[in-house]
Amino acid sequence: PFLRLLEAQLQDQRREYEEEVEALKNQVDAMKEEMEKQQQAFLQNLQLSPEAQVEFGLQQEITRLTNENLDLKELLEKLEKNEKKLKKQLKIYMKKVQDFEASQAMVPAERRRHERNMQVAVQRKEKDFQGMLEYYKEDEPLLIRNLIT
Repeated sequence: PFLRLLEAQLQDQRREYEEEVEALKNQVDAMKEEMEKQQQAFLQNLQLSPEAQVEFGLQQEITRLTNENLDLKELLEKLEKNEKKLKKQLKIYMKKVQDFEASQAMVPAERRRHERNMQVAVQRKEKDFQGMLEYYKEDEPLLIRNLIT
């Protein structure tokens, strides 16, 4: 059993090695083809007149810039799509805040009186301590909304 296990592991490793070697050979072949194309273009460029060499160089640069431009347009489209998604999320969150505020508007009169007293205290503390204020945990969403507004 132990020898069979080792043999199976060895065969798996051999298979992985052969697949990796095949992938590397394909990569080398592709690089050779690309190198041959570049070499032919270089040789053709050498045979051209100086004006034609400049024109050829300009064509190469135009092609490169066009490809770069397409990549940037694709990136812009992705960013615009993401922006739309974020705007939709913002609308959803704003709706939730409004719903929460509506539910808070239905609290008893005593709570409203307490909120008015707290607002007065906040105004007084702003003058004394600049930037520090006291609030209850359940009032945090309302406070955040007011800060954003």
